[in-house]
Amino acid sequence: MLISRLLAGWLLTGMLLSLQVSAESPEYWSFQEYLQTFPEQQQRFNAFSVRVRNPALPREAPGERPVHIAMIYPGEQVSDYWYRSQQSFTARLQEIGIHYALESHFFRPDTALREQERQIAAALKSDPDYLIFTLDAQRHQVLIEKIMARGRPKLILQNITTPLKRWSARQPFFYVGFDHATGTRLLTEAIKEKTGGQANYLMLYGTRGYISQARGDEFIRLTSELPGFALRQTFYTDINRKKATRAVLQALATEPDINLIYACATDIAIGAIDALKILGREDDVIINGWGGGSAELAALQQGSLDLTVMRMNDDNGVAMAEAIRLDIEGKNDQIPQAYSGDFVIIHQDTPAAELERLQAYAFRYSR
Repeated sequence: MLISRLLAGWLLTGMLLSLQVSAESPEYWSFQEYLQTFPEQQQRFNAFSVRVRNPALPREAPGERPVHIAMIYPGEQVSDYWYRSQQSFTARLQEIGIHYALESHFFRPDTALREQERQIAAALKSDPDYLIFTLDAQRHQVLIEKIMARGRPKLILQNITTPLKRWSARQPFFYVGFDHATGTRLLTEAIKEKTGGQANYLMLYGTRGYISQARGDEFIRLTSELPGFALRQTFYTDINRKKATRAVLQALATEPDINLIYACATDIAIGAIDALKILGREDDVIINGWGGGSAELAALQQGSLDLTVMRMNDDNGVAMAEAIRLDIEGKNDQIPQAYSGDFVIIHQDTPAAELERLQAYAFRYSR
């Protein structure tokens, strides 16, 4: 059975990860650090993870008024993560039997903060029960603190699993996503094996902020003491495909011995692939993806992407729906403060049948 096989692998991964300790941040708890610091959260997370992986249990009395939800996402990018998150979220709500009204807004990752603030203000006018946003750059903290100071709506922070220390006991309702540092550690081990521990690499960040730190800086830290890894150049691409292409063309013109491109996001990886096609260097430079969405899976099958860390994507939307369900039912003591979905490493040699099984589970609601 697929879920049983996946679960066995995830449990092994969890045991391995528990032995690894990432550099502590003065700003936030790492996901593993948070669970270790607050043991009751570990218990909640374990039980909640089982709930997310299992089929939905419909509510017996779903007759309450519709739940009003506002969703503001950086979904205008090649990666289908954000759209799939919405699809799996609403599908699980429907399966549970929760009546809801959803107001959604999408923007580019590099959208000016003022525009994001305008979208939030517009959403708040309708007085939603829950607001789903993200936290990437430090600038987002000010917006989030303003919302929390209102006391309403309840705030779900998407794509972040590391509670901020500055908010202490007054945290948002729910942190949810796929822990970037965990995924990066898995990806680092796979890249070490793929390269034989020898790589001159180019680091392609997204925007300046938390995700670039957790995916990019963490890779640099993990490989900094490995004598075979040499960081040649770094670029911030704003998660823009064309900027990533230009960065690779520029880097390889000045550092032709680069044989690994570490991409912090899907759009970046696809842009890097575009550059290698232009240069005719597809066969001698390794490129990773980050997330394992549709675009990356297609690139893997075409042989232009070497490997990626694949999120069990729909875990994310399911987790948000289940957290709202428990909140409505007054079972908040069963909701973890932070939830991270599951990962699997895939590469060009992953058997087609195995890849199909993984996709069937990862996209079980968002096909």
